[in-house]
Amino acid sequence: MLVQRRLIARVGQLCRADDRLVAALTYGSFAHGEADAHSDIEFWLFAGAALDERAWLDGVGTVRHVVVNEFGSHVAFFPDLVRGEFHFATADDIASVASWPARGAPAGRMIVLDRTGALRRALDSLPERVALPATAGQIDELCGRFANWLTLAHHVAARGELMRAIDALTHAHRHLLWMVRLAENRTQHWLTPSRGAETDLPADVVRAVHEATATADPRSLATAIAATWTLGRRCWRLLAGRAGAPVPEALLRDLDAATGRASR
Repeated sequence: MLVQRRLIARVGQLCRADDRLVAALTYGSFAHGEADAHSDIEFWLFAGAALDERAWLDGVGTVRHVVVNEFGSHVAFFPDLVRGEFHFATADDIASVASWPARGAPAGRMIVLDRTGALRRALDSLPERVALPATAGQIDELCGRFANWLTLAHHVAARGELMRAIDALTHAHRHLLWMVRLAENRTQHWLTPSRGAETDLPADVVRAVHEATATADPRSLATAIAATWTLGRRCWRLLAGRAGAPVPEALLRDLDAATGRASR
C-alpha cells in the first residue's frame, strides 16, 4: 500500500473522531483515481470550532515541517517527501464549495466527512469538469494572454534579464498548453495543463512543446521563444477559426518579425 493511502486513512479516522469538524473532503490525484507514489494528499477541513492546525497535523503522522503556502493552505511534509495540503476552513465556508469551477471527481470519492449533508449538496451542484473556453471572446482572451507573456519574455530576454525571461516564458507555456489542449481536444487535465502532458498529447506536439523550453542562455531563450510562438501561432489560428474569433493580424506579424530576428 502506498504510504499516502495510509495517511489518507488516518485523516479519515481523525475527522470522524473530531467533533469540532463538520465536514471534510479530499481532492486531487487520489480522488481522481490517478495517484501514484509521487502524488500529494489534499484535503479541505471545515470546522465549527477553532483548531490548532499544527497539533491536528501532528496527529496524522510524522511531520518534518509545516508551511502556510501563498494560497493560505497548510503544507505538511511527511517522511519520504510526501506532501500533504490541508485547507483549514470554517463550517460557514462549506457553502463556498458551490462556487468552485468544477468538482473534478465523483462526490462520493471526495467526501471524507459530512455531518449535515451540506457538503454533499454543494458538491452535487458542481459540474464534474470545468467549462472550457469556447466563445470568440474567451478564445481571444486566452490567446491574447499567451501573447502578453510571450512578448514580455521576448523583451526582457533582449534586455539581458535571462531569469525574468524564463519566468515569463513559463507563464506563456501554461497558456500555450491550454491552447494546445483545446486544439487537440485533449482537455482532461485542464486546470493544471502541464499534468500528464507527455501522455495526454500526441507525440509530435509533445516534442514541439519540449523544444519550446529554455535555459538561462541568450541563444537557448531565443530558440525557445521562437518555437513557442511557432506552436502558439498555429493554435491561435486554429482556435480562432473554430470559434469565429478575430485574429489580430498586425500583432501576429510583429511577433513573427520579433521571434524571427531573435532566433537568428
